[in-house]
Amino acid sequence: MKNVAVIGAGTMGNGIAHTFAQFGFQVALIDISQESLDRSVKTITKNLDRLVAKERLTEAQKEVTLSNISTFTSLKEGVKSADLVVEAATENADVKLSIFKQLDAICAPETILASNTSSISITKIGAATSRPDKVIGMHFMNPVPIMKLVEIIRGYATSDEVTKLIMETSKKLGKTPTEVNDYPGFIANRILMPMINEAIYSLYEGVAGVEEIDTVMKLGMAHPMGPLQLADFIGLDICLSILNVLHEGFGNPKYAPCPLLVNMVTAGKMGVKSGEGFYRHTHGTKELIVADKFK
Repeated sequence: MKNVAVIGAGTMGNGIAHTFAQFGFQVALIDISQESLDRSVKTITKNLDRLVAKERLTEAQKEVTLSNISTFTSLKEGVKSADLVVEAATENADVKLSIFKQLDAICAPETILASNTSSISITKIGAATSRPDKVIGMHFMNPVPIMKLVEIIRGYATSDEVTKLIMETSKKLGKTPTEVNDYPGFIANRILMPMINEAIYSLYEGVAGVEEIDTVMKLGMAHPMGPLQLADFIGLDICLSILNVLHEGFGNPKYAPCPLLVNMVTAGKMGVKSGEGFYRHTHGTKELIVADKFK
């Protein structure tokens, strides 16, 4: 496996493309927007420059990594040589199903199709294709070049051979792959999102403020960042989407998203990506937003 296509030039897509390219894979980065592709390559270059500055990468290795990446606005052109396609489009089931139907029609029969979904059923995605045995989840953590974990999700029909190959490929990226089965939220988000939701409920109900909630979890539970700061970093819209998947998938009211989270997303307060969530984010810094915002 040498040729990898990555669909989506957003935060996750550019991180996945960066990682594969850095470890010697030929990467086709695909997006409908040339502007997004150009921005993605600039981000990858900046992240590689940071590694060079920290002496974790040489200038020559940086140049080789960048030379391993080609960009495409045509899905058909981008995937034509792919041994593996990793979809990293928006976390929307209809969008993903549409992409996988197209991939199934244009990719070679032996091409493995993977999704970076954080919660959507791999079995459902696989069922939209004629190759469900070759459909698998590769849930990378953000920021992809740094975080070691990759959740490998087996759909109901995913074959042992494909699972083994993707586990081995993940190890070649310097990652620690962990195999899980296909149930709502998998493992990472089935555990993480209820914690974030409970933190938002605690704020909503006036138990404590943003800073206090995050401080308790950082100092008391040794978390590197508090759940509300983490929610901002993930994206409040993504948190809401995953909670809805959990709520619908299990039919259990404990997964129902907090009304405050719903209101914030409706108001366009998405966290880091919009500049405001539980904190205000400007130029890589954050400041606490006054408590009245959350009443």
